[in-house]
Amino acid sequence: MPINPIAHYQQVLSMALEDRSRGYQDLVSNSNALLNVLRRKGLWRPYSGPRIREKVQINKPAGQWYSGYDFLDNPPVELFNDVYYTPKMVAVPISLTMEEILNNDGENQIMDTMESYIETAESALNDTMDIAIHSDGTANGGKQLTGLAAAVPVVTNTGTYAGIDRATYSIWRTTTYDANSDFPTIGTQVTSTTIRPMLTQIFIRRQRGRRGADLLVMSPEHYAAYDGATVAIQRVTREDGLGSFGFTAMEYIGAGRRVEIVMEGGIGSNMPANTTYGLETDSLRIRYNPSRNFDKLFEGDGQKPINQDALAQYIGWMGELTMTNPLFNWRFRDSNPAA
Repeated sequence: MPINPIAHYQQVLSMALEDRSRGYQDLVSNSNALLNVLRRKGLWRPYSGPRIREKVQINKPAGQWYSGYDFLDNPPVELFNDVYYTPKMVAVPISLTMEEILNNDGENQIMDTMESYIETAESALNDTMDIAIHSDGTANGGKQLTGLAAAVPVVTNTGTYAGIDRATYSIWRTTTYDANSDFPTIGTQVTSTTIRPMLTQIFIRRQRGRRGADLLVMSPEHYAAYDGATVAIQRVTREDGLGSFGFTAMEYIGAGRRVEIVMEGGIGSNMPANTTYGLETDSLRIRYNPSRNFDKLFEGDGQKPINQDALAQYIGWMGELTMTNPLFNWRFRDSNPAA
């Protein structure tokens, strides 16, 4: 063991962070249902360069019926284009003063102190990413990850997303449904009586062939209504998929589809109240820089400020949540639960 306990501490901190950082992607994804599904499907993907580009289909060729010597049309059609996203960066600090280090001299005490600080940083990392996933990306002067509030907004025909003006290009809009106004024959608020027929109507409108939302992320209000809509013999719980990772999960069966339902809520939740996101997860990605995927920012032991008797290190990540097709992603909300 080195004579200098500070050097020993720094070595332990460096090695521990190096080892733990390999599992941070799992740590973060296991705390958020959407991130978990994307990781499970292999949709956490690296990128390179100053921008993240996603290829999207913007048109399709028209079929032509013909007979005999009819001329066949072959007009030029632009089928694909790119949307782009600006990568966002986040860092969670781990810092200790040398006073704290010296007061915890001894291998066991050093390990206990280090573990406490790393676990606190990991908790902050989970919270930071969860806030971002539900955000519109405007926090910190627009430096935050652009989350579901922008990807699947309440108002769908305004603003620019991924470099595309939604007011101009309807093809780049998701869909919003309001229980208060969009289902007059069913009701005007989400209850255990109305939620299933409302969801069925949405699925009928927002699916095509095998494509459609495959994950319903529900606020506690909607989840409770859906749970109340089923009786024990009808309730389908998912013990594989999200259920196997500890999420509160059920399954919607209807309109020709089987879809995972997960409750996103509870103490300190960032999920909007009275809301369900219907997400086609195959059209979503977490794109990350392979050199900054929950890694240490500084090599080795970290940085010691020039005018402070302390040691600082960070867990850093760089990337963005992206979308390749908005057509099958939607938001269902109850704008007036007391209606």
